[in-house]
Amino acid sequence: MIIRVVVVDDHEIVRKGIVAYLQTESDIEVVGEAASGNDGADLILQTKPDVVLMDLMMENGSGIEATAKVMRELPACKIIILTSYYDDKQVFPAIEAGAFSYILKTSSASEIADAVKKAGAGENVIEPKVAGKMMTSFRTEQRKAHDELTERELEVLLCIGDGLTNQEIGDKLYIGIKTVKTHVSNILSKLDVHDRTQAAVYVHKNDIVKQED
Repeated sequence: MIIRVVVVDDHEIVRKGIVAYLQTESDIEVVGEAASGNDGADLILQTKPDVVLMDLMMENGSGIEATAKVMRELPACKIIILTSYYDDKQVFPAIEAGAFSYILKTSSASEIADAVKKAGAGENVIEPKVAGKMMTSFRTEQRKAHDELTERELEVLLCIGDGLTNQEIGDKLYIGIKTVKTHVSNILSKLDVHDRTQAAVYVHKNDIVKQED
């Protein structure tokens, strides 16, 4: 099986070097190259390659924009992000746009070729530094915002979910109005919601119930 590849990178020396190496591989055929995200997306949609090596930071269309455009039209295409960046602002938008693999330009030529072959076989490759960030993000997302509430704040939140006013919450929990208002303010901040209505919706959306002792 010959893997048809397009290389998109605005650094000519880098792009030409990658193309030259890939062309030495008997099972890889480079069917095109481009120096910008917009040109790259157009070329990819025209040539319909199996795999794409895509830089991120380019003028005239970023790699993220190009990836998103290609994925809408050619969802079967495997896009490998090949970049010098692995910070959150680049990693997650690229993955969300539909990138199949994410490797760094510090990779050797043989490692890049190997990533292309693996993508052609349906196996993705994620740079360890990037994989670590993804796992950290996943673990963070697993924690719900209300996990950060104190026991008292959770009680107040449940009262909000029941539609109680501040006075009714104070009477039920035997605390003053000023204290209730402080708890409500803290709750809205921790849940990142704007008002009591959104807080009440949050309660029901997340099926929050009173914890039994």
